[in-house]
Amino acid sequence: MEPLDLLIAAVMIALAAYLYLDKKNKYWADRGIPFVKPELLYGNVKEMNRTVQMGQLFQKFYNELKGQGSFGGVYMFTKPVAVVTDLELLKCIFVKDFQYFHDRGNFYTEKADPLTAHMFNLEGNKWKMLRNKLSPTFTSGKMKMMFPTIVAAGKQFHDFMIEKVQHESEFELKDLLARFTTDVIGMCAFGIECNSIKDPDAQFRAMGRKLFSNQIPKPTVFLTNSMPSVARKLGIKIIPTDISDFFMNAVRQTIDYRLKNNIRRNDFMDLLIQMRNPDETKSGEGLLSFNEIAAQAFVFYLAGFETSSTLLTWTLYELSVNQHIQDKGREHVKDVLGKHNGQMTYESITSMKYLDQILNEALRKYPPVPIHLRVASKDYKVPDSKYVIEAGTRLFVPVYGIHHDPQIFPDPEKFDPERFSPEEEQKRHPYAWTPFGEGPRICIGLRFGMMQARIGLAYLLNSFKFSIGEKCQVPLEIDAKVGFLSPKGGLWLKVEKI
Repeated sequence: MEPLDLLIAAVMIALAAYLYLDKKNKYWADRGIPFVKPELLYGNVKEMNRTVQMGQLFQKFYNELKGQGSFGGVYMFTKPVAVVTDLELLKCIFVKDFQYFHDRGNFYTEKADPLTAHMFNLEGNKWKMLRNKLSPTFTSGKMKMMFPTIVAAGKQFHDFMIEKVQHESEFELKDLLARFTTDVIGMCAFGIECNSIKDPDAQFRAMGRKLFSNQIPKPTVFLTNSMPSVARKLGIKIIPTDISDFFMNAVRQTIDYRLKNNIRRNDFMDLLIQMRNPDETKSGEGLLSFNEIAAQAFVFYLAGFETSSTLLTWTLYELSVNQHIQDKGREHVKDVLGKHNGQMTYESITSMKYLDQILNEALRKYPPVPIHLRVASKDYKVPDSKYVIEAGTRLFVPVYGIHHDPQIFPDPEKFDPERFSPEEEQKRHPYAWTPFGEGPRICIGLRFGMMQARIGLAYLLNSFKFSIGEKCQVPLEIDAKVGFLSPKGGLWLKVEKI
């Protein structure tokens, strides 16, 4: 082929690619739906997880699109996604019209990356079956059974802190809190003494640290978001092989040990073992393959330790900045414990209502999962509008943006637990605060997560005073490179024994 012919062919290919991408970027404009102007290849997410955290980026979209309708459009690379800006539409998506929005549309691949096929990602009947089977694990009755295990981990954490403050007056707490929640999850999900509190390099903690520091390459993010079917055919993996192997082996050893010794612990792993198919390579009729069991144990670990430790991290930061709230929280803990002979019982912990207000306000200001995802399973006529959300369209609920909307939460940057007094909660739209989601896909581990956060906070406030350390930046910066809402550089506080 002549050089001129090669040049013409290259120009024609480039022009065709440009016209294709330009057409993709006109999806919202062609339908008359308000949208944020995209760039050619990146859409609206060029900054995401590089210079701007995903929750903060979608807050910007929310603020730009709000008031122009109940939703607007942006682009994840070349893929059009809807951003929900109206709480009544949010109610329809989460509950009223759930049959249209039962899936999250997250990328997973059971064959190449089996740990990604967990309940958070699963779709359709498989998700429904698992949800129904696993829900009994998280009832208040099961929480009472697991309560002594969580308290024991809390006591161990408390004793470690007492020893630590004798030698150091200022130290980093984010990793310490993650070690506490790792120990709790290790016991409740795997029946394993992780010993992360005393050993920061314990295997479970090391794997958790590595998992959240793992940066997924940009081409992989592009492919899994824009062309998930292609990514599956190519066998694209999101979880590094060494992490996957570690958790697979941990689950295998736990199952084998319990079956061999006929051990029952009334925990999460017990329920999974009861659903185990004798032929572990297959699933169906309410039974799970080994890979499916491993995936559920993995997501319980993943969500259980990171979200709770992040919640406690932001809570201690705000209590250090707002000493009067910290003092009130401490008085509340001591008052409740005084009525229960000084004991951390299930009844005393569940009576600490002001701690719930503190934690709920931290979840408002710093929701660990700053965006909820859904995908339309079929065409959906948006109520009170002329618009249709077409089947296959992904919807992003900008939780962080809604939680920082001054029309919903006045003076949103102020940390104020009184927002969650019964009287104030009744004044608000019921879908204004959704850190755990809502409806049939609400976080299944909500009770468990709040229980371990409440126990950890009660132990800490009862015995220690926290204040801003010399190494702590105020305001604390959100780490742009992490999917969860996490503080950059950890949390350095002064800690004094009371």
